[in-house]
Amino acid sequence: MRPARTIAAMAQRTRYAIVGTGGRCRMYISAICARYREHAQLVGLCDISPTRMNWHNARIVEDFGIDPIPTYTADQFDRMITRQKPDTVIVTTVDQFHHQYIIRAMELGCDAITEKPMTTDAGRARAIFDAIARTGRKLRVAHNYRYGATNTKVHEILASGAIGQVLHVDFQWLLDTDHGADYFRRWHREKVNSGGLLVHKASHHFDLVNWWIGSFPQRVFALGELKFYGRKNAEARGEKYSYDRYTGHPEARNDPFALFLDAARGTPNETKDGLLGLYLNAEKDSGYIRDRNVFGEPITAEDTMCVLARYRSGVFLNYSLIAYSPWEGLRVSFTGTKGRLELFDRHASHIIAGQTDEQLAQQQNRFQEHSLRVFPLFGVPYDVPVQQVKGGHGGGDPVMLDQIFLPDPPSDPHGRAATHIDGAAAVLMGFAANQSIATGQPVDCDSLLKLP
Repeated sequence: MRPARTIAAMAQRTRYAIVGTGGRCRMYISAICARYREHAQLVGLCDISPTRMNWHNARIVEDFGIDPIPTYTADQFDRMITRQKPDTVIVTTVDQFHHQYIIRAMELGCDAITEKPMTTDAGRARAIFDAIARTGRKLRVAHNYRYGATNTKVHEILASGAIGQVLHVDFQWLLDTDHGADYFRRWHREKVNSGGLLVHKASHHFDLVNWWIGSFPQRVFALGELKFYGRKNAEARGEKYSYDRYTGHPEARNDPFALFLDAARGTPNETKDGLLGLYLNAEKDSGYIRDRNVFGEPITAEDTMCVLARYRSGVFLNYSLIAYSPWEGLRVSFTGTKGRLELFDRHASHIIAGQTDEQLAQQQNRFQEHSLRVFPLFGVPYDVPVQQVKGGHGGGDPVMLDQIFLPDPPSDPHGRAATHIDGAAAVLMGFAANQSIATGQPVDCDSLLKLP
């Protein structure tokens, strides 16, 4: 018999519902149904695809010994809230719909947690702010990169004053031809869905800079083009393709960019089961093609981007993002009044399929090269050791999940929990960069969205 104290605690569990059941939601499902099951309860799943929800339910039963979770189609979202009475709604849909479910959840009396990016344009961000003011509900944005061991150590070093006042940040992020290409196989390739990579992907990086230096962007200028992917770029290189997707086309067998949804490619997280259950088998009710040719059409997102920004604090940022590199990782340096801090990290890439937490962590924790070094002015440079922590996103996921789901989480002196203001600041740089690319002019961030 379960102890009475445990039964009482479980009776007070926080109730969660999830809307959007692609591969990304599995982290939350596993967290709620396993590690945090004494404090949290999953009470509803909502998606356009019953096939996807049934796939997750089969694993919930098999992996966690829990009865299937009630499922609701997208047009039944209100019904799910009314019947299941969740305390918090977790939003893991396609980016362009984040604001709809965040706002509606709040109007129906729930708090919300959303995957990054918080939303895809300034008008939608303003609508979220209005909903929070109107309803008094709370929104948390899952910026898990903040919680990684290395990123936390960078925050500590900067806060210690080791390099003085930060004056300039140089940040380069490279996506390889596995991970980077995957954004051009999926819905992200159409900017209306994702805001482009300057919103969808770079919001991770802009959030880190905002948090590291304790400031928000003020003025932005950007350049961006589709230079590598897409039909026109391929044809300019003399390449032609007869298929608009990869699965089911034997002529794509030797294409190094191909992803076959009916066969795993050998990496720990590209599970055939996930690719089949969440995508190929779900096409009949989702209409979503997960494996589109990266050299096909339409593609409206850029793959090559440069951003110059001035922060409110006066810090200059020089940022670039490339989505077709032979290796994946980042270089970031901070130059201050007393020295310089440099971080270099070359790591394995990944493709979200429906992998388990263990598979994701195994793939992402394979650091191939890693260094963190301080260069004092007039002093001797020194390396800063960082103890790597198990878990996805450099050990950040489990730390963030503790903060979200534990009723009394460990104190966090680094202030890593991202509010709606932090979430908006992370995408504001992307909004301004997109407008700058479109107009060829620098953009004042306050003209798009005023932050406190």
